[in-house]
Amino acid sequence: MNEAVQLILFFVLLAATAPLLGKFMFRVFTGDRHIMRPIFGWLENSVYTIGGINSKEEMNWKTYTSAVLLFNFLGMLFLYLLQVLQAYLPLNTGKLPNVTWHLAFNTAASFTTNTNWQAYGGENTLSYLVQMLGITVQNFVSAATGIAVMMALMRGLTRKSTNVLGNFWVDLTRGVVYVLLPLSMVLAFLLIGQGVVQTFSHSITATTLQGSEQVIALGPAASQIAIKQLGTNGGGFFNANSAHPFENPTPFSNFLELFAIIIISAGLVFTYGHYLNSRRQGRTIFYTMLILFGIGLGISLWSEYSYNNVLNITGNMEGKETRFGVMNSVLWSVATTATSNGSVNSMHDSLSPLSGMVAMFNMMLGEVIFGGVGCGLYGMIIFILLTVFIAGLMVGRTPEYLGKKVEAFEVKMAIFAVLAPNIVIKLFTAIACTVGPGLSGLNNAGPHGLSEILCAFSSASGNNGSAFAGLNANTVFYNLMIGCGVIIGRFGILIPVMAIAGSMAEKKITPDSMGTFKTDNWLFMVLLMAVILIIGGLTFFPPLALGPIVEHLLMNQGVMF
Repeated sequence: MNEAVQLILFFVLLAATAPLLGKFMFRVFTGDRHIMRPIFGWLENSVYTIGGINSKEEMNWKTYTSAVLLFNFLGMLFLYLLQVLQAYLPLNTGKLPNVTWHLAFNTAASFTTNTNWQAYGGENTLSYLVQMLGITVQNFVSAATGIAVMMALMRGLTRKSTNVLGNFWVDLTRGVVYVLLPLSMVLAFLLIGQGVVQTFSHSITATTLQGSEQVIALGPAASQIAIKQLGTNGGGFFNANSAHPFENPTPFSNFLELFAIIIISAGLVFTYGHYLNSRRQGRTIFYTMLILFGIGLGISLWSEYSYNNVLNITGNMEGKETRFGVMNSVLWSVATTATSNGSVNSMHDSLSPLSGMVAMFNMMLGEVIFGGVGCGLYGMIIFILLTVFIAGLMVGRTPEYLGKKVEAFEVKMAIFAVLAPNIVIKLFTAIACTVGPGLSGLNNAGPHGLSEILCAFSSASGNNGSAFAGLNANTVFYNLMIGCGVIIGRFGILIPVMAIAGSMAEKKITPDSMGTFKTDNWLFMVLLMAVILIIGGLTFFPPLALGPIVEHLLMNQGVMF
């Protein structure tokens, strides 16, 4: 009963607060007056002054994209250098050595792309300086980059006969200063009140009940935890991530972090509705995401509470969050993979086969079920364009979206954006399954071993960061392969999205007519979900059948791996 109340409260709060946050973000990015401007307006202006930014100057899609790529390249380089030089830098209270070149590349690529895949244990690998100046900063700016690109796409879809999409530096600054920073400050204070640590002390030594000594790592964790959840980043300060009692100590902190994972992504859907001056459009997308989220959650809960023929129990607690129960572990696994968050409060490697399949399938769809902040919504719009195109072919008229014709260029870019991450998942998984360095990192054989590898590259391509935790990924092979995968997964979608935004901005808007295909009703919602699931099903059914589906069938026969 308690778990049901928590689940209902989660969805009620999400539905109630997402529209409010969406309207606030609309006012922020359109430059209207809002509640945060009197408090942080000086900071926004200071950034423009120091950076020499003309906030009134707008960019075309190529200039905007170039600014995004340059900013991310410099951020990745800076984070890489921080890691390989950390032994010589201050705030290294644990006297940690420099990070190896391949792990530093993997981590820099991961956090710059909002993936936050971790092949290391935070408390014993990175100094406080790297955690704060490198990791936490990237948590802010990588999330703001996704929001900025989404704003550029919104302008491209709503403006007519123009080639400008706003200013990346302005969008980036406003996203950090007015949205991510205030929310992170509030959440960090709440988490500190619940017991999440925030200190520069290195560690303490405690005596266990058995009389032995245990060294307990500390650090400035709360500030990083807040933005890792709000920005759908997911990298943990500690190796155990949000299963660690210093990252997630109480049921209330668990609820706060879980809610923070999804709220900004959900709010941006309503921001989109305000940009279109059509709240029905925003609600249609929100309901689509919510239904897909609910389907995945329902399958996962059913699977976890079903009878396990091997262990002879229901509601298997192995690998779950014992403090909060099975439901909270399952809800977290679905929320963190439906968004591009990747944090965990239990081990995905211990999920039942079908629950693990839901987690992987959420990532394989391109993180469009809410998804990462900004990038989840523009991924969904890619599927919307494909749905409109397919519907137009069925009725024999030129497909249109928001009064603009969807032509060959937009469809080609949309298909490229869908295929790019799929190449990472299937090709990179195939390579890892056929070479020694790929197979040497497995913890399990058979279909579960395949699932471990498949999940790793699904996580990389979806810029998620979660893993089955049974795979030893801190090797040269996996650090390089996953590092390249996260870059392709991020920019293989971002660049086509910007090209679509630039192309659509130049088009005229045709008024609605009797033949206009509506994109704000239940019929379109059903078509959109069908396209998402069919594309995902046709693309990924073979590897999923060989992995979690086979494992589920064998488990019912009493066989496990």
